[in-house]
Amino acid sequence: MTDLRTIIIDDKEVEVDPAMTLIQACEQAGIEIPRFCYHERLTIAGNCRMCLVEVVGGPPKPAASCAMQVRDLRPGPEGAPPVVKTNSPMVKKAREGVMEFLLINHPLDCPICDQGGECDLQDQAMAYGVDFSRFREPKRAVDNMNLGPLVDTAMTRCISCTRCVRFISEVAGMPEMGQTGRGEDAEITSYLGATLESELQGNIVDLCPVGALTNKPYSFTARPWELTKTESVDVMDALGSNIRVDTKGREVMRILPRNHDGVNEEWLSDKSRYVWDGLRRQRLDKPYIRENGKLVPATWATAMSLAAEKIKGAAKLAGLVGDLASTEATFALKSLVEGQGGSVECRTDGAKLPAGNRAAYVGTASIEDIDDAEAIMLVGTNPRAEAPVLNARIRKAWTKGAVVGLIGEAVDLTYDYVHLGTDRKALSDQLGVAHPSVQGKSSLVIVGQGALIGDDGEAVLAHVQKFCAETDSKLLVLHTAAARVGAMDLGAVTEGGLEAALDGADVVYNLGADEIVVPAGAFVIYQGSHGDRGAHRADVILPGSAYTEEPGTFVNTEGRPQLAQRASFPPGDARENWAILRALSAEVGSVLPFDSLGALRKAMAEAALHLAMIDEVVENSGEALAMAEMGQGDFALAVSEHYLTNPIARASTLMAELAAAAKARRQEPIAAE
Repeated sequence: MTDLRTIIIDDKEVEVDPAMTLIQACEQAGIEIPRFCYHERLTIAGNCRMCLVEVVGGPPKPAASCAMQVRDLRPGPEGAPPVVKTNSPMVKKAREGVMEFLLINHPLDCPICDQGGECDLQDQAMAYGVDFSRFREPKRAVDNMNLGPLVDTAMTRCISCTRCVRFISEVAGMPEMGQTGRGEDAEITSYLGATLESELQGNIVDLCPVGALTNKPYSFTARPWELTKTESVDVMDALGSNIRVDTKGREVMRILPRNHDGVNEEWLSDKSRYVWDGLRRQRLDKPYIRENGKLVPATWATAMSLAAEKIKGAAKLAGLVGDLASTEATFALKSLVEGQGGSVECRTDGAKLPAGNRAAYVGTASIEDIDDAEAIMLVGTNPRAEAPVLNARIRKAWTKGAVVGLIGEAVDLTYDYVHLGTDRKALSDQLGVAHPSVQGKSSLVIVGQGALIGDDGEAVLAHVQKFCAETDSKLLVLHTAAARVGAMDLGAVTEGGLEAALDGADVVYNLGADEIVVPAGAFVIYQGSHGDRGAHRADVILPGSAYTEEPGTFVNTEGRPQLAQRASFPPGDARENWAILRALSAEVGSVLPFDSLGALRKAMAEAALHLAMIDEVVENSGEALAMAEMGQGDFALAVSEHYLTNPIARASTLMAELAAAAKARRQEPIAAE
């Protein structure tokens, strides 16, 4: 352990790590230091000078606390601890001077600026500024950039803190922005005026301490103080990013990330951040039944009666769990369907995940293990498309020296990796050989759903487990569906998988599974929130809630249960998903043994104890899978269109625009004739 060093900050003696910067030491002592350019997850720039402090016995001028380490402080007389002052007259005068300089060219846009009410410059001008300026020269003006459909710009407001440049280069790994010019001609710009391509670009809006970069789809629609803020969990991928849903009345106005060091740190992917317009479009807001080949509106009583009649008369009943279903809805569906002699299946993409073996279908690693990994192997996955925030975490490990290997299709992951092959043979070649570069190091294997969706998926997983045992690596299974791990925990699986569940089924209860085509001949009851593929195939539609409209539990890809809270209410006659299934059970004549969400969660916890252990990652158990022969061929990728993976995203016009732009970038440029 590093020896601590004693320093005195504002007459308060504290012991800190000498590697800390003064701004970190002050925070540890409970003293707030103003800053614009400093951010704890980005490299130090030291260019805003707002964090100046006085170092007693040092140079007769204030020092930038973000760029000076505790170890650089000289001891006082007779070896006394160094003294730092954050509220002396020197510091006060310096901060007022810096604020005066920052406001020389900053326009008086506050009444019409989208950042108003949550602007660092506003807050710090109130706290550290003065009520006058000595500058009478005209303010400069700067042309705005077009960064694409997500980030709006008002570059005259920019104070050149370079947070956006550092984030897009260091965290997102897409060096698409930079600074040109010197002095008053300095500008932040994108290279060659191009729009941004990164799947994490929305985070620069959060990082911008002024109103230079704002949320384009949200612009001029609401003020911060008008919004109701609800803490929830994202379901656009299986990472389980912590989010805050801001609503105005019944409408979701924006989605922002919440800090959670164990999951998403403080970042959020663009799909998760901007998908909210899909919550308003193509919604199912009333029940429907199919008459003479056409879906027609119906009452709840009529739709429920028809659904119950078909369920009771089913020779074989199958239940399908969609990618966005909460564990509460999954548990209610499983209880209803199995109570009628049917079976439920959640592996709708055909992944061969072994039931009951959590060490195999979740793995033995946590997301935080990526930070300390010195070697990372990716098998059959493209984390940049499947979980962009997780990919940024892998990149962070790579920047610290981790070696990354990939078996699967060669893709741009924003960092360098060793490409070991594309097929199953490349995986088997890694077994039984020495790996001197990995031995004795903290290592991790991440296997994607693309490696597990073939007929030999379980054999592939067994080979991956054996590779982990040989290299003493931890295993992380990267899922693509937010509902998958929770449904596996509840045992929502059918022996033989999806084909066995649907084979011969005359009634199918589809709980939001829109990525598959149910075979012809079966009577389909569809329960979901959007008019997507599942609703088009349905004979009865029961309108349910989206993830922002009901409380629910979701288990992320590392096996961490998290709570999503209700932020708004479903449209029209739509209802909460578990409540629909509970009401239907009464129509069927086999009433489920719970009539409240609390009672359901209690019963669910009895079925899977760890589902009640919110925000905890338990140690997973399970025997190693038996080795079997793998097939041949390349590993497929589970996600081909990052922005169009679920019904909410497909209903979003913004996601459609982003998907079209990504497709255009993938096409080979054609030379002009």
